[in-house]
Amino acid sequence: MLRLRLLTWDVKDTLLRLRHPVGENYSAAAQVHKVHVQPEALNKSFHQAYKAQSKHFPNYGLSQGLSSKQWWVDVVKQTFRLAGVHEDRLLTTISESLYQEFCSAQNWELLPGARETLRQCHQLGIRMAVISNFDKRLEKILSHCNLRHHFEFVLTSEEAGFAKPDQRIFQKALHISGVAPQQAAHVGDNYVKDYRAARDVGMHSFLLTRAGRANPWELEVPKQHILPSLTHLLSVIEKG
Repeated sequence: MLRLRLLTWDVKDTLLRLRHPVGENYSAAAQVHKVHVQPEALNKSFHQAYKAQSKHFPNYGLSQGLSSKQWWVDVVKQTFRLAGVHEDRLLTTISESLYQEFCSAQNWELLPGARETLRQCHQLGIRMAVISNFDKRLEKILSHCNLRHHFEFVLTSEEAGFAKPDQRIFQKALHISGVAPQQAAHVGDNYVKDYRAARDVGMHSFLLTRAGRANPWELEVPKQHILPSLTHLLSVIEKG
């Protein structure tokens, strides 16, 4: 059993996931304004827009003068432009609506075992926190999903100024908690940004896997570090 004082968590696709594909939400938001775009087309254009925006303005473009809200508004607008919608005033209205909508619990669902695992970790007395490549809306999302109370603090890449796998976001979390890295562990679903990055600062880490997902890192991760489900974590950790 691994004895821990601190357990940090990734959120998206580790504890929470979107209830519906992005294209469905975007299509529904457009239909309110009598604009009809197929969800499949919006899904495709969203991934194109998101990838380009992330490349040119990493971590919400904070170091380049953008706000995270403006970053997302630009992604939404470009998503619709790529799908053939170009009226800027309309796109501004849709973008503002979607930005607020994604704070709502109705757009998110817990992964299997998430609430029970957090509850039992809390009962064990293990301190918990969040380290997530997310914007400032995450606090509100966690509150709306009734998860925020489990965590001492929520450290987003927007607040930290650094995004995983940058070691500095993990180091900042350790500094806030006052816990040595060898007494802490991180749980996430991304090999590079979660599992490897945490280990590079001396923390323990666990990698959550998903059925049907290709695992090119499989030979790189010892089996005892792989979580086939969140509840599996409870069998390998205890309070330090």
